[in-house]
Amino acid sequence: MGSTVMRTLSWPVLGLVLASPMLIDCGGLPAIPGAKGIPGVSNCPDVANVEAVANFDWAKEFKLDAQAAGKLKGGITAAINLQDLAAQIDGDLKLACGNLAKDLGATGDFADAKSACQAAVQAMGDVKGKIGGKAKLALDVTPPKCGISLDAMADCAGSCDASLSGGKAEVKCEGGELSGTCEAQCQGSCQLDAAASCGGTCQGSCDAKFKGTCTGTCDGKCNGKKVNGECKGTCEGTCDAGASGDCGGKCAGSCELKAGGSCEGTCSGSCSVAMKEPTCSGEVKAPEMSAECKASCDAKLSGNATCSPAHVKLRIDGAADAEAAARYKAAIEKNLPAILKVAVGMKDHIVGVTASVTGVVDGAQAAVKGAASAGPLAAAALTACVAAPFTGALDAVASIKANVDVSVEINASVSASGSASGQAG
Repeated sequence: MGSTVMRTLSWPVLGLVLASPMLIDCGGLPAIPGAKGIPGVSNCPDVANVEAVANFDWAKEFKLDAQAAGKLKGGITAAINLQDLAAQIDGDLKLACGNLAKDLGATGDFADAKSACQAAVQAMGDVKGKIGGKAKLALDVTPPKCGISLDAMADCAGSCDASLSGGKAEVKCEGGELSGTCEAQCQGSCQLDAAASCGGTCQGSCDAKFKGTCTGTCDGKCNGKKVNGECKGTCEGTCDAGASGDCGGKCAGSCELKAGGSCEGTCSGSCSVAMKEPTCSGEVKAPEMSAECKASCDAKLSGNATCSPAHVKLRIDGAADAEAAARYKAAIEKNLPAILKVAVGMKDHIVGVTASVTGVVDGAQAAVKGAASAGPLAAAALTACVAAPFTGALDAVASIKANVDVSVEINASVSASGSASGQAG
């Protein structure tokens, strides 16, 4: 994940269990003869269930102090939520890459996102070979904008951390844009859900009365001369991709508002009245929230992030095989937006979530190590009880990193291709 270094999770007490010929009865493991009454034996909650983990009395069952019990409970909950996030990312990316691969001629089923995306990269290379090395590819993308709901974070914080009064939390958006529905005057940019009028600078495409730069197809005049194609200068008329200028018709993409105006989409910036369903592209923070609850809520809510759809337009000139070029263009424009949600929209946020969850899991493991004061059998019982979610967290971190990397690889292989041979044109 970029330059972020993933820390390796340690296992301070796991050796107590692995070295023993008899395991503790925790979630179906065989019981230790004569171990009746040992804290935790035969009384391990369902550590795959957040509610069961939250309702279990870790302090009582494993002779932990309140602080250690809280860290343990928070670490397990965060680990479970991170596994759910990893599964969702893998499922979404597997579908997007699988569809891209099959639209380009690949066959068969794919076990996971990595194999689906690798098949997509192979299929892209095969089709570009048919398009020919002399073809010129020009990709224009309006990237997705993703945000975490402030309202959902307030609810999650209040339900997770009992210290927050009234079961709610005051949350803030730090290091990112605030976006939402603005029913009055929007100051900033408007991400259009569908083509609509734009009272500012249109970024994307414009279907009428356009004047500005256009990296796609300009239909009208280019520097005063009639054109229906590439325009290196000022385009007047329509622009199907890479538009940046005034649009008197309908704009598809993003509208950079020159002054406060109405927004028929998602307003990013500020609104003259309170935004409805506000989201934050940066970090959503509740000042009094514990690190454990913050990590757990971040992992939980990241799977429900709100993302504006990416707008993708691909232009191919000079293709040796027109049918292959048309198939490639259609497949990229259809499937790349879903891949960009991971590769661009959620990438930085996901990196932060994995780092924070890793941190609280480290703290939880320290609590496991501290259980040794209750005796070796009690420590072994606790270790066996929590082994699965901590192992799952480690696997989830690896899965998320692999999927972010492969989504970035696909994006780079498309956007960096100036020609079908992969050389800049």
